Amino acid sequence: MLALGITLAAIAAFILSSVYYALLAPVERKALGGKALDRGRPTPVKIVAEIVRTAAVAAVFAWIASEAGRLSLPDALPLALLLWVGFPVAILTGSVAWEKAAPFTAAMHAGDWLLKLLLIAAIVGAVN
Repeated sequence: MLALGITLAAIAAFILSSVYYALLAPVERKALGGKALDRGRPTPVKIVAEIVRTAAVAAVFAWIASEAGRLSLPDALPLALLLWVGFPVAILTGSVAWEKAAPFTAAMHAGDWLLKLLLIAAIVGAVN
């Protein structure tokens, strides 16, 4: 069942993330003007790579949740929040501080990671 949860979570997170960026890309362009990246439409190879990458995140999340005894749905959500702060937020704030990444873009990516991790936690926790 865990493999099913990981697979479903990866696909669902990819769809959610795609919708999220489709909605926020115009806002980013308006906020940043010419400094905003034109990400365009992803190629099939990028789509597959992103689903595989998200499956890896889901698998690692499932392993950490299992080892921590937090693989059930209610217990997995706080773990997702904790991991979000410990990894994507820490990395993205560093990119703003040290690599001059646009704060808007970093915040947009942080929001995407929050949604992804919560969705992964919910699906993996519900299926398990």
